[in-house]
Amino acid sequence: MTDVTDGVLHTLFQSDQGGHEQVVLCQDRASGLKAVIAIHSTALGPALGGTRFYPYATEEEAVADALNLARGMSYKNAMAGLDHGGGKAVIIGDPETIKTEQLLLAYGRFVASLGGRYVTACDVGTYVADMDVVARECRWTTGRSPENGGAGDSSVLTAFGVYQGMRASAQHLWGDPTLRGRKIGIAGVGKVGHHLVEHLRDEGAEVVITDVREDAVRRILDRHPEGVTAVADTEALIRVEGLDIYAPCALGGALNDDTVPVLTARVVCGAANNQLAHPGVEKDLADHGILYAPDYVVNAGGVIQVADELHGFDFERCKAKAAKIYDTTLAIFARAKTDGIPPAAAADRIAEQRMAEAAAARGW
Repeated sequence: MTDVTDGVLHTLFQSDQGGHEQVVLCQDRASGLKAVIAIHSTALGPALGGTRFYPYATEEEAVADALNLARGMSYKNAMAGLDHGGGKAVIIGDPETIKTEQLLLAYGRFVASLGGRYVTACDVGTYVADMDVVARECRWTTGRSPENGGAGDSSVLTAFGVYQGMRASAQHLWGDPTLRGRKIGIAGVGKVGHHLVEHLRDEGAEVVITDVREDAVRRILDRHPEGVTAVADTEALIRVEGLDIYAPCALGGALNDDTVPVLTARVVCGAANNQLAHPGVEKDLADHGILYAPDYVVNAGGVIQVADELHGFDFERCKAKAAKIYDTTLAIFARAKTDGIPPAAAADRIAEQRMAEAAAARGW
């Protein structure tokens, strides 16, 4: 057994980042499927989280990512007030080359074999059309198309929730929730980021964007010839003079030992998952006078939507729940101030308290 595998098992059984209830390794040689399903907690209800389809360098890396993402979903669902625990699945491979109908059907059978302990949805590399296929073998599938009884694209409400987190951050820091006249930088204007731009421009914010895809940037600039500018990359964005809010909306790890010291923004509030590269970054942000709106709190609009799909989707009902992200974010900032801890730690404490109370009520 390799040292990397030992590291994964240590994470699962012994470290503070573990404590998962179940990890399932799935393989279907006929279709080429190799997947990992991680269930972190079902204290609040069935685990809910998306399926990531990604070309991991090693199987061990895939397992480690599934563990981390599943744990994050427990906290996200708890803070969103959902009656769901946390789970996540990863499919190993390049979706551009190996994704097939047979592979997705095989994956659906594995999810179904868990009998409802895990409810899946879209994530990086999977889309509404994929969930429609998975649902043919598994009724515990969300993120489906409206034509197939689902809610469709969840990025609309994800962006709306991040927008509410920004408003709460502005209220806490500047005493006014309006974003008019604020300069806001968005790294990543894809699924979620381009919707976020619309909210900000509607309110009169000045927006600076960047994305690794030139077509994504061009789409925004063509739609907003005024009030939106672009910079070459994230390294340039975080150094933009006069930036009020920085919104990481691409992949995780955006806040690290190199980026935090050069950030010009007073607030970080974005849609990306796992923005803190490692434990301790939340304290570094606080030490630099930067207010951090915890990612799993403000980006919960999407999971609120897919959870609602299980009960017969209603957009206005979901939007009303997502709007409460404003109040939740303010409550986290207040708890952080009272306890003398960073907002990320305050959010963790609130989520852990809810999960512990639910577990106790079940006699666990």
